[in-house]
Amino acid sequence: MSKLPSELPPEIVRISWLLGLWEGVGQGQYPNSSNFSFIQQLEFNNDGRPFIDYESKSWELNADGTAGKPLHSEKGFWKPGEGASVEVSISHVTGISEIWTGLNEVLTIEEAKITSARARIATQWVGRVPSAKPVDAGDRLYGLMNGELMWTYDMAAVGQEMQNHLWARLKPLSETQIIETKKTGKPVNKHVVPSIPGVK
Repeated sequence: MSKLPSELPPEIVRISWLLGLWEGVGQGQYPNSSNFSFIQQLEFNNDGRPFIDYESKSWELNADGTAGKPLHSEKGFWKPGEGASVEVSISHVTGISEIWTGLNEVLTIEEAKITSARARIATQWVGRVPSAKPVDAGDRLYGLMNGELMWTYDMAAVGQEMQNHLWARLKPLSETQIIETKKTGKPVNKHVVPSIPGVK
């Protein structure tokens, strides 16, 4: 985050730990589908209004750690609700749109900076175009820990019960790296699939 809390709209300070452009790698799995690894960028921005713009892009992870062909992309908005609540809207390139609600928890603050936090959101409404796959519900957990942004996505779709579909572990990009990725439209780093925290 390049802005100080005092420079942000007061409404979003408690979710300001999301701000920035993050890049990393994760894995996906679901019944009747092949497991896959991917490179992902998550970008959270604020333009002075009381919400955060959100965008996610992902690419295939090549064997040499570089990005392959583009995979999924989605855009949306994060808006604080009353108390610790948060409201999120997301639209997917696949023709699915969702309304999410949940809770944001700030766990640690050091020198006026949020250093540990998490937000868990669940779908309240899912809409889709006729050609989109039947997604019924989702549950996401985002967490900031040791300077990294980690997230996991559980999904109920195509007749399956709620279960894990995606997870990723990302690091913030520097200003130089942000300029580079904006210019090329591609990830700036080579990656290997990381281990899940707490799992050997």
